[in-house]
Amino acid sequence: MAKSVTVFLSCISILILIGFLFYADNHFNDYTLRVINLIAINAILAISLNLIYGFTGMFSLGHAGFMAIGAYVCAILLLSPEQKEMMWILEPIAEPLNHLQLPFFVAVVVSGLCAAVVGLLIALPILRLGGDYLGIATLGFAEIIRIVITNTTSLTNGSLGIKGIPQNATLWWNYGWLAFTVIFIVLLLRSNTGNVLRAIRDDEIAAKTMGVNAFFYRSFSFTVGAFFAGIGGALMAALISTIDPKMFNFLLTFNILMVVVAGGLGSITGSIIGSIIITVMLEWLRIIESPWDLGFMHIPETPGLRMVIFSLLLLVIILFWRKGLLGQREFSWNGIYNFLTRQKLSNSEGKL
Repeated sequence: MAKSVTVFLSCISILILIGFLFYADNHFNDYTLRVINLIAINAILAISLNLIYGFTGMFSLGHAGFMAIGAYVCAILLLSPEQKEMMWILEPIAEPLNHLQLPFFVAVVVSGLCAAVVGLLIALPILRLGGDYLGIATLGFAEIIRIVITNTTSLTNGSLGIKGIPQNATLWWNYGWLAFTVIFIVLLLRSNTGNVLRAIRDDEIAAKTMGVNAFFYRSFSFTVGAFFAGIGGALMAALISTIDPKMFNFLLTFNILMVVVAGGLGSITGSIIGSIIITVMLEWLRIIESPWDLGFMHIPETPGLRMVIFSLLLLVIILFWRKGLLGQREFSWNGIYNFLTRQKLSNSEGKL
């Protein structure tokens, strides 16, 4: 397929997406808009985890911790001084945070940078580990972050959490940040750095033999992933307007990991598709837990049934697509064209 045709199709697809967002913003109800916003945020989080796990080969379970840092930093920077004075009732908020209020864009960027700094500090002592040991270490640090947030009342309001966060994470902000994340990660992976990250994932010993500083590149990948996890946490805080330490537990990391595995380790497109499927499934399966009146019988409310059905559906995906829906492949117009051409040829041969 000619390059001009692929560019044309890509431009048309982008225009269709923008048109859909315009329509959704003006016609969809609040619940549907929230699900669409969550798809974008989960996609950002999945892409950032995929960079660490899928493209660099580091099994990390610490994403909830970086999300917590991003969410709390963004919330503190968005609240007005009057809100902070009323909300921090156990202990006054520390100086100069009580007077600090920043625009939304700046607050999100600062949130990502804070998460990246913490990610780098965590990477230095633990990234010489590998496999399950690295996963356990990152999980431990994520729990440490959550406990620190719970106990630093003068900074985070402790276990009371933060409420009344301005809901600035609109459809356009969320999908704008998703577009930035995709463009940044794609350019990174197409560079020499991306080739080095894949080499470390495929065979770290061979990469070291070729003179690659594996520790440096692993730390770089981990820090960039932490940055975008902080961005995702900040957007989530500004979407749901209420956060507390209990939100950022292991289950949150597990949900993001499910998106990555379902979409395909090592596939950005897979992370986006996985985010759509997992987010929609988690939300729409809520109806299963509601009471049902079938006329001849009444089915009472069944809490937890949603996760049972969801787990079964996830098992089906893993059984039939063991490498995820896309594996390490990416969506491309050339790929679709080649697939349709092969199908046409096979049908023609079958008729003969």
